[in-house]
Amino acid sequence: MSATTKPKWPNPLLHPLQHARARLDRFWIGRLQPTDSSTLTQRNVYILPTRPGWMLGVTLLVLLIASINYQLNLGYVLTFLLAGCALVGMHVGHATLRGLTLQLVAPEPVFAGSAAMLTLQLHSSRKTTRYGIGLALLGTQQWSWTDVAAQGSARVQLALHPQQRGLQPLPALTAETRFPLGTFRVWTVWRPASRLLVYPAPEARPPPLPLGEPSAGDANSAQRHSSAEWDGLRGYRRGDPLKWVVWKKAAKTGQLVSRDAQPAQRFALWLDLQQTAGAAGQELRLSRLCAWVLMAERQDLHYGLRLPGCSIAMGSGAAHQRACLSALALFRGAA
Repeated sequence: MSATTKPKWPNPLLHPLQHARARLDRFWIGRLQPTDSSTLTQRNVYILPTRPGWMLGVTLLVLLIASINYQLNLGYVLTFLLAGCALVGMHVGHATLRGLTLQLVAPEPVFAGSAAMLTLQLHSSRKTTRYGIGLALLGTQQWSWTDVAAQGSARVQLALHPQQRGLQPLPALTAETRFPLGTFRVWTVWRPASRLLVYPAPEARPPPLPLGEPSAGDANSAQRHSSAEWDGLRGYRRGDPLKWVVWKKAAKTGQLVSRDAQPAQRFALWLDLQQTAGAAGQELRLSRLCAWVLMAERQDLHYGLRLPGCSIAMGSGAAHQRACLSALALFRGAA
């Protein structure tokens, strides 16, 4: 630290106030009834002056005192004219939110660390346009602003970045407006009832898929093969699905080549938590299983998932992938 630099010590009086405000916010939010649709009324819309509003109030007070002291009639006119405009602006701003309906669209599952987009629908039955409405996650400054047309609706998206897997409650949301003069802040706090399903973050560089288990009745059941054998190729046959065609190979050789589905019928690919013993920690093991599920789905393989206390039968497709990822997201550990 240089001699000219003064250390910045925290204000000892500020910390108790911050803790008290945090406790008061948690108590207040905890009393809100969770709901995915909220209609704003005079009971859940709040209003207070902004900093420009307080400055305007001080200015009006000074003008009033000066007008009384010097008996200025024009001073009275200017003071009460500005005060009347501020009162009208207060009522207009409060009416901008009052009667508005906020509705949350059920969020889609996401992977840990990626952005989850919360979609909000704003509906207005009023015959005039509502201007300058902002929405944000409570306690953040990432505002999204919109106008709601007369007897119309608007869509707003907010970004949320969950860092942990599992079924997580959504944070409280806030909506506010400072229309039309900016002298009053009108706001509300809304607590959604929906929850966000967060999958484990897939491992960036996972190892190859584990060995497949021989299916029952296979003549070569004593043999096992590596994941590279899942990509056996053969000539294209009429009736093969287009997703089996290896287009890169066809572009190089000029001949249509398809993946051979027979190995998948002879061997069963089971993704087991015990196969991830090389990863340190339960979360890293689940991340590897998540990457394997995505890898097997991209290769159009039939696969199953085994976790302690949970087993998902062999299958493929988007629904099967969601079931496996959901099981990984909600896994709580071995019994």
